[in-house]
Amino acid sequence: MEEFLRYVVRELVEYPDEVVLNSRQEIGRTLFQISLAVSDVGRLIGKGGGTVQAIRTLLNMAAEKKGQRVSLDILD
Repeated sequence: MEEFLRYVVRELVEYPDEVVLNSRQEIGRTLFQISLAVSDVGRLIGKGGGTVQAIRTLLNMAAEKKGQRVSLDILD
């Protein structure tokens, strides 16, 4: 899932070299945190949050198949 997320995010942003993806295990889930260039935050979130919601949906579907739970945060 981490490689999928890294690929999708890097393809969507203008400055892919500034994307930093961290993951950590929390109680019952994996938390993914993304840091990126300030100018790319809006691009990743999308109009009305549509882009990030689509990414979260795909992540959750992949995690569900493996019996896992995930969450995604975009850091300022």
